[in-house]
Amino acid sequence: MITELAVERVEFTCGHCWHPWSADYDVQHVRDEDGTDWEYFSLNGIPVTSPYVPDGAQACPECHRHWVGHLAARRLVPLVPAEENAPRSRISEPATYRPERHAAPMLSATSHHQPTEEQLSAAGGREA
Repeated sequence: MITELAVERVEFTCGHCWHPWSADYDVQHVRDEDGTDWEYFSLNGIPVTSPYVPDGAQACPECHRHWVGHLAARRLVPLVPAEENAPRSRISEPATYRPERHAAPMLSATSHHQPTEEQLSAAGGREA
């Protein structure tokens, strides 16, 4: 059972060339039938290892060395609301409902604006 859905912005800074970059990961927290909690990450719809551990470290776009990321921000994606009168739309014919969504381009996990030096400094006192 899915217990939490979120989008997490992960920031990276290359320890070799000091290039900063970030990516937005989709994260699912799942509890299996044994009561064990699991965390699943995906990047651009592709399952990946956690960016917070060495096995999931991203390659620097400049020098291609791998670096572990750190959480910069997150946004929860609401699960089905418990409220009976919550806004919702009935899908009468699933096969033909909003067909344009099947051909829509994938929203890239790296298409957001990169933070400026000032924003990085204000967010955590980090220096470039």
